[in-house]
Amino acid sequence: MLFKEYEPLLRDYIAGEMDQDLAHDMNHVLRVVSTAKTLCDAEKANRSVVIPAAYLHDCFSFGKGHPQRSQSSQYAADKAITFLKTIDYPQDYLADIHHAIVAHSYSANVPPRTLEAKIVQDADRLDAIGAMGIVRCIQVGSKLDRTFYSQIDPFCEDRAPDDGEFTLDHFYTKLLNLEDSMHTLSAGEEARKRTEFMKQFLGQLSVELRC
Repeated sequence: MLFKEYEPLLRDYIAGEMDQDLAHDMNHVLRVVSTAKTLCDAEKANRSVVIPAAYLHDCFSFGKGHPQRSQSSQYAADKAITFLKTIDYPQDYLADIHHAIVAHSYSANVPPRTLEAKIVQDADRLDAIGAMGIVRCIQVGSKLDRTFYSQIDPFCEDRAPDDGEFTLDHFYTKLLNLEDSMHTLSAGEEARKRTEFMKQFLGQLSVELRC
């Protein structure tokens, strides 16, 4: 079980490290931690691994479009372990925390080997879907100055999706597929609910665009 005296230190540290990226800010971290705790209890995993990894999973990140973007989680994991050593976090957990942070990343494409790593990845991906996922997708698209949807084919019915040009296409390149990537039963159940909400959003948007 997580040693309770460490959690305030984790929270204070990551609050000072987040660069306030609109979709990866401190609120994102706190949501991932909250979800990870819920999944951890449901799956009977080790909180002493899951909670530090959830707090620190985004302590470093290359920007969107950076050539080393897929290596962000490796840098974050290394940075996290350096910090945990400074607060004398128990060494027995460090290797598993490092792996969980490395494996959480979608772009890194590193398969999670432990239950704890699966939970951290599931928690992070759950935050990318549902109502919050819709908001975050629009925030990122706006920041990158992307057109929201294609006037010719908004819902990719007769063309391949291109989320580098259209924000809405990101639903088809990634968000609607995340449900199938969940590892734990409890995350899969939640992902189904959030995916259904996104489909309802797209259905309503389709009605409004075709009025």
